[in-house]
Order: sequence, then structure tokens, then C-alpha cells
Amino acid sequence: MPTTRSLRRSNPITLLLGAVLTLGFLFFLLSPPHSASASARSKHASAASNPLSPPTSPFRKQSPEANGKRVPPPVVHYFLNNVTTTTDPEKHRETILILTPLARFYQEYWDNLLKLTYPHQLISLGFIIPKNYEGNAATSALQSAIALTQSGPEAARFASITILRQDFDPPVSQNEADRHALSHQKERRAAMARARNSLLFTTIGPSTSWVLWLDADVIETPPTLIQDLASHDKPIIVPNCWQRFTDDAGKPNVRPYDYNNWQDSEAAAQLASTMGPDDILLEGYAEMPTWRSLMAKVGSPTNKKANPRTLIPLDGVGGTALLVKAEVHRDGAMFPPFAFYHLIETEGFARMAKRLGWGSWGLPNYFVYHYNE
Repeated sequence: MPTTRSLRRSNPITLLLGAVLTLGFLFFLLSPPHSASASARSKHASAASNPLSPPTSPFRKQSPEANGKRVPPPVVHYFLNNVTTTTDPEKHRETILILTPLARFYQEYWDNLLKLTYPHQLISLGFIIPKNYEGNAATSALQSAIALTQSGPEAARFASITILRQDFDPPVSQNEADRHALSHQKERRAAMARARNSLLFTTIGPSTSWVLWLDADVIETPPTLIQDLASHDKPIIVPNCWQRFTDDAGKPNVRPYDYNNWQDSEAAAQLASTMGPDDILLEGYAEMPTWRSLMAKVGSPTNKKANPRTLIPLDGVGGTALLVKAEVHRDGAMFPPFAFYHLIETEGFARMAKRLGWGSWGLPNYFVYHYNE
């Protein structure tokens, strides 16, 4: 009996090709998009594999072997020469560590953090909070905000978050009058320096490219803050911190806030020469007329014609918003909790960095804004 026309025209090669094409089509339909799989591989590669890894890497718990024993922690090699700090950190996938000493939680601070356009998967956050009643309240509010963000859209989630509780009590209360009283400054700034150092040394990792110090009461910055500051390729750079307020006429207004960004003066040097070895110079107090050039007085948000990229060299910096190349900290520049050339904390940090060969720079026409108490 003769075979049918369709079967006579079929042969093993045709059937094989048909099977391969069918399998290929099914694989294309069922496999995840390339970008998604690449993203998953990237996340897995950047995840910490053991508890000894730096906290700036997300930790993924190891599964035990079949015999119930855990795999021993691996020896990990890091090549610090491969850690870059470029003018385009987003393009080069450079990791950012944002560090915030936090005594009170302001929702506006967190909302502003979420608006930063730098890829959140390249940002790690670190907080240090005092052990007192206010610190407990701040911790609770911060953890609520973190839980909401880290369980939300993946693009908004941060790579890792570390919360430290201080192992010492704050020396003064956190109300504005006490914080800024001259009599409390040395003790308060020393405690702040200790907190910053604890936070820095605990959280910086071998892959960290930049450290952004951002105070918990800085509630308004440009969304491109990280990219803008890094684009200047300076080891230490600060924007101008001002404050929005309502004036006596009931109208919204602005005023300078951070006076710790300055260029030194001969008067300050002469004043320091009369001091004891443990005395410190402070800026913004009539009792200490240093006559330094303050960056807060150089620029003004009301001058719309000013160039936001204008740079000036600085001898002292504040910590309201401070971008530092991580290698500066790795070289040993920290925040002295003692009198260092009659300077302390962030201003002492600028002097220490200068002694190590790193300069500080300021942007008088680029503004961030402090919470108005």
C-alpha cells in the first residue's frame, strides 16, 4: 500500500530541525529577559557570602551542607586599585556609602533620601543613634521607614543598611539652644567626632568609592546631589548649607546655616597662638572673632545668575553634607575628638586630610537646606 504524500515528503532531518526549532521557541518564551537575569547575577555577585564580610555588602545566609556542617568562610581578595572615584560614578557603577549620625528622625530627611537619582542599588546607608529616650524614638521611626522602603519597589531599595547604637551617652540635650551654646561646644563636638568615627570604621567596605556624610536634619538637596558633587573630582567637597524659615512679616525666607566651611585668616592664626594645647577655635561666635572667610556668606540662593559649579578652596569644612573620596578616609583622615591644631571634628578632619595631602573644596552657589526648628 503506498504511503501518503505528507509522509513521503518527511525525512529524519526535517523532523530533527522541527524539534530543535520548537525547543528554541519554548526556551525563548519561558526564559527571563536578559536584563533581569543579568541583574540577578549582579546582585548575587555583590552579596556577602559570610558574616565576616563588610556590612556594606548585603548578607545572604549560607545553606548547610548535606552533612549538616556549614561551609567555612572563604578567604576573600579585594584589589583596592580597582576601586575608582571618577567624575561619572554612575557610569562606572561606583558604590556610595551615605553616613548619618541621627539623634532625631525627620520624615523629610528620609523622603529627600528617596528622591536621590543615583541608583539605590549602589548606595549603602549607615546610621549611628544615641542610647537615650530620643534615640529610642528615632530608632523606631527609622526602622519603620526602612521597612516600608526595603519592601517596596526594587528600584527604591538600598543595597544595605546598618544601624549602630552609640556605646556612650550624648553629653548635652538635642534642643537647638543647648546644641549651639558655646560652653557645650568642645564636649559636644568631641562626642560627635567619636560617633562619626565609630560609624565610619564600622561600615566602610573594600568596594566603597565615596562616602557622603549627610546630617539627619538636612531635608532638601538636589536629587542629583551625588552626581553633581562627584563631577568635580575633588577629594573633599561640600555644598553651601542654608535654612528656610518664615520671617517676622510671615513670608518665607532663607538664611545661611553651616558656618564651618571657611577659609582661614591671619586673625584666627594669631588667636590660636594664644591658646593652650587643648583649646579649640570655634566659628560663628562673637567671643571668638576669627575673621575667617565663611562660604555661607559668599553665596546666596537669591542670586539666580551665580554659577552653581563655582569652586573655592577651603581650610575647614562642616558635616551637614560632605562628599569624601573613600581613599581619603582609608589614608587615615578621621574626625579628631581632641584638639588638632586647635580644631575638632569636621574642621579637624579637613586639617588632618590636608596634612595627608588632600585638599578641601566648597561650592558657594550650590545649596542644600537644613531643617528649621
